[in-house]
Amino acid sequence: MQFTIKKEVFLKGLARIQGIVEKRNTIPILANVLIEADEGGILLTATDLEVGIRATYPARVSKVGKVTVAAKKLFEIVKELPEREVSFLAKDNCWIEIRCGKALFNIVGLSPDEFPYFPYPEKEQFISLKSSIIKEMIEKTSFSISMDESKYNLNGIYFKINNNENENLLRLVATDGHRLSLIEKKVSDQEIIDLKKGVIFPRKGILELRKMAEEGESDIHLGFMDNNAVIRKDQTIIVMRLVDGEFPDYNRVIPKNNDYTATISCDLFFHALRRMAVLSSEKSKGVKLLLKNDILEISSSNPELGDAREELEVVYQGPEISIGFNARYLMDILQVQTQQRIVLYLRDNLSPGLLQPEEDKSYQAVVMPMRL
Repeated sequence: MQFTIKKEVFLKGLARIQGIVEKRNTIPILANVLIEADEGGILLTATDLEVGIRATYPARVSKVGKVTVAAKKLFEIVKELPEREVSFLAKDNCWIEIRCGKALFNIVGLSPDEFPYFPYPEKEQFISLKSSIIKEMIEKTSFSISMDESKYNLNGIYFKINNNENENLLRLVATDGHRLSLIEKKVSDQEIIDLKKGVIFPRKGILELRKMAEEGESDIHLGFMDNNAVIRKDQTIIVMRLVDGEFPDYNRVIPKNNDYTATISCDLFFHALRRMAVLSSEKSKGVKLLLKNDILEISSSNPELGDAREELEVVYQGPEISIGFNARYLMDILQVQTQQRIVLYLRDNLSPGLLQPEEDKSYQAVVMPMRL
């Protein structure tokens, strides 16, 4: 197998798979990238058996074939090569020769026969989604994914299509038990059974889907095969195993009777929280919010460091309410807003708070209160 390829093209392809190759060397071949060369260019494939990616890149192929090589090491080598064409030669004994300018590397590969099977989805039904919409939806929910591996059914984002007044609405929900993010957007009228039932995309797969959404404006095509989600965009395919579990009934968590509302500037609220969080407890990041007529007072205190207080002008007419929240959770929500103002809905000092952009009812965030 032999080909030549532009350094920046090869580097882009190898960089794209670094998040997928298995870091824990339980199965050595999973730390490798499968490189296949044919008349159309080269195919790079990587998998950790949960999430797999395959992408095609242009190259001048003089001899077809395939080989696997350590993905991280190959990436490090190509990254340091001069800005010229890279010549890649795989020999019969799986040794690989890489030339660029006057630099020459000989590295050991592994037989491609050991590489796991990567499915070729062809007949799956796909739904088309705009990359910009998927990027926004993931951005506004992914910070709420649980990091607790024991809560495996919360280690991802729940995707579901609901039909509302003859409109198909794609809903994404993520929660870690302390907070919840939900967003809904109109999508095409195609019907996919799996999305009507609801499926959970794994955290690692979500990261790869987000990267894919950020690469250009082309539409993303989403389909399902066995217990896998299949995502196609241009010359790239991602296959990810869906989380096998029931997503909790999140509708029970979303407050229905939070009648006291405060309208707050996102930017001012975010920076005030950052300042107050400096003196909050390292572990809980707890801050106290005190609402009274058109004033929001944010405060934090730490017996070892001191205390801090700041007032913001808000739109609020209601009884005085004092409630504690994790500042980090509130900042995560505010950081992804595109609207200028956000509305905080409260019921009392012990019930969850609901946040919603002032002019965008498609997004909701719920944060559990803290005792401070």
